[in-house]
Formats: sequence, C-alpha cells, structure tokens
Amino acid sequence: MGQTSGVLNPAAVVAKNRLAAEFRRKGIVVALLSGLLYGFYTAFMTLGMSKGVWEVWYGAKSGLSAFAVMYLLSALGAATTDTCSAVWALGIAGFRGRLGDFFRCIKTKPGMVMVAAAIIGGPLASTAYVVGLQKAGSLVVPISALCPAVGAILGRFMFKQHLNARMLFGIAICFFASFLIGSTGLGDNAPPNLLLGIFFGFIAAVCWGTEGCVCGYGTSLIDPEVGITIRQVTSGLSNLIILVPVFSMISKIDPVGLVAQSFTDSSAMPWFILAGLSAYLTFMLWYKGNAMCGAALGMSCNGTFSFWGPFCCWLVLGIGAGYDGWDMPPIAWVAAVIMVIGIFVIAMNPLDLLKKKSEGAYEAA
Repeated sequence: MGQTSGVLNPAAVVAKNRLAAEFRRKGIVVALLSGLLYGFYTAFMTLGMSKGVWEVWYGAKSGLSAFAVMYLLSALGAATTDTCSAVWALGIAGFRGRLGDFFRCIKTKPGMVMVAAAIIGGPLASTAYVVGLQKAGSLVVPISALCPAVGAILGRFMFKQHLNARMLFGIAICFFASFLIGSTGLGDNAPPNLLLGIFFGFIAAVCWGTEGCVCGYGTSLIDPEVGITIRQVTSGLSNLIILVPVFSMISKIDPVGLVAQSFTDSSAMPWFILAGLSAYLTFMLWYKGNAMCGAALGMSCNGTFSFWGPFCCWLVLGIGAGYDGWDMPPIAWVAAVIMVIGIFVIAMNPLDLLKKKSEGAYEAA
C-alpha cells in the first residue's frame, strides 16, 4: 500500500507542468510590458520637457547659460518625473496598507542599501539619461540599455560573480551594438552634440548597472513593492534637494522658483504625471515578472526597452506631437534588436528555452 500511495498520478503531473508553464508565460508577458512602459516613461518625460515653461527655458531668448540648459534643466526634468513617480508609489502603498512597512524598512540596513542604490540610479543616472536624450535623442535609449552588460561586469569585480564564456559573448554583442549606434554619429550630417549625448547615455548605463548590482542585495531582503517605494522616494527627494540646488547654485539661479514653475506648469505637468506613473509601473512589472519567470529571463525581457524606447519616442514625439528628429536610421534599429539579443545571451542560455519547450511537450505527451 505504501508503494501504491507513493506513485505519482500522471494526469496530476501533466496538470502541474501546464500550470507552471502558463505561469511562466504570463511572467514573460509582464516583464515585456515593463520594457514597453519604460519606453513610454522616456517619451512622456521628454514631451513634458518640451511644453509650457520648458519651451521657454530651452529657447534662444531664455537667458540661461549653456551649463544651466544642459545640466540644470536635465536635473530638474528628472527630479520632476521622479517626484511624480514617488507620489504614485506612496499613494499606491497607502492604498494597499503598506506605508507602515515602508517606514519600518527604510531604517534597516537593507533599506539603507536601497537608499544608496537609489541615489546612484536616481540623481546621477536619471540626469545623465535626460542630458543624453536632449543631445542625441532616442539613440541614447539603446546605449543606456547596456546597463545589464555593465552590471554583469561590475558584479564580477564587486561581488566576485562568475562570468562564463556565454556571458562574455553576450557582453561583446551588446558593446558591438552600441558601436553600431555610435557609428551613426560619425557622418557629416550628424548633430554636433550626438557623440556627447551618447557618452551621457553610457554614463547612465554605468550608474544603472551599479544600482542593479547593489539592489540585488536589498531586494533579496525587502518586499519588492516596498523596495520600489523606497527607491522612487529617495530618487525624487535626492534630485530635488541635492542635484537641482547644486546646479542652481553654479548657474546662480533661484532653485525654489525654478522648481515651483516646473510643478505648476499646466501644459507640462500632465505629461510628467504620466511619465511618473510609467516609471513606477515599469519597476513594479519588472520585479513581478522576475518573480514569475525567473530573474534571468525577466531581466532579458525588460531589456527590450532598447527597442521600445526609440519606438515609443518615435510614436509619441514624432507622430503624436509632430516633432522632428525622433526617427532613427535603419542601422540604429538593427543595433537595438542586436542589443536585445545580447542581453538575452548574458542573462540566460537561449538553448534552455528549447530544452524546456521540448521537455514540456514530452511530459504532455
């Protein structure tokens, strides 16, 4: 009788495998949505920075110095978006009864790790990303998508994580794709600041890659929803109280008046609010997708923003708003797709997908 009770029911095994496969497929869809929403976050933020008072600030008669236009306005745009995202995060956490967890966790060591990572990925990465967008347009998006490759390299030195031949090959693919994108700035018709913008996009990738390494520790001990709230609140506040005042002081501009104009502009704020919501959702769906289909595959699916970013910018800014300069040359589109392939190779062995598919078909038979 003991032997009989220990025999697995074949129908139950098949049903379990089907449920696991369905759960994994849903996780892939969720992770892909996170990459898509990152594209809309980029597009909405950039559109907000072209409306109302922003149009005046970027105009030839604004009276702002070149330093203020490049760095101060970029920091202010990132601060406005991140603050809106923080408000969304706190509001949703309050609605779900998680504010108590937020205040408790932020005082712990993992919470402080999340705060440190958010400072790297918030004021530093976000401002560099916005500077790159203003100078090089949507070409910066796939460059910033190098962050998984950068994270893998930094993880080798910071945490002694192993880099095998497959991961090194994936990193090589990503950097080859970034070289293809950068080559578009070598022609005679390239904008004068294109290479500078691509450089800032790479700085953003380094900062986000560092944040990803550090956050791996924090999110292993903190609920992802609480961790994301810590991240967004820290990013928004540090942008507002550190980076914007510092750049304002260098530019000899009143930061309070500048921030007040940004947050009270009725033409731009709706787009910043949408950008903040998109930023919050892209992080939430990324973590949820990782939990459903595995961190490696989830990271790969999220990395498709190297394609979705330029596509959403072209859709929202080029077609929707009618702005020129948001299309990409064919080589850049090809390079964005190559970048996605490279990210997948870094994160996982592509042959594993075929193995799991064949195993599932065999078990179902």
